[in-house]
Amino acid sequence: MSNTKNTSESQGSQQSSRKSHTSQTSHESRRPKPMEVLREARAQLAELTGMNAESVSSFAQTEDGWALDVEVLELERVPDTMSLMASYQVELDSEGQLTGYRRVRRYERGRSDARGSGGR
Repeated sequence: MSNTKNTSESQGSQQSSRKSHTSQTSHESRRPKPMEVLREARAQLAELTGMNAESVSSFAQTEDGWALDVEVLELERVPDTMSLMASYQVELDSEGQLTGYRRVRRYERGRSDARGSGGR
């Protein structure tokens, strides 16, 4: 009797293992949607820098994942047009996890970009 019990337990654990592996594989291979990437990038950058990401001014898919330019409020001033903003280049892997960031410029919120609309 114990062989029969062990065999059925073994088969049950193998089926459970296959189901678990199948759900992991489908979850791991699922590429995040662009809006998920945007939300996650803003949240991760805010957590790392301690500053709120106000907007995403550039967003592109790359070979390795995603590249974004995120506008951040660095120093709040009164009036608001004098607040200091910063533009950060943010890189994420194909799963949407932040792999690097760097500040590329600082500017006053009320000033237009003298270099044109491209910003770089």
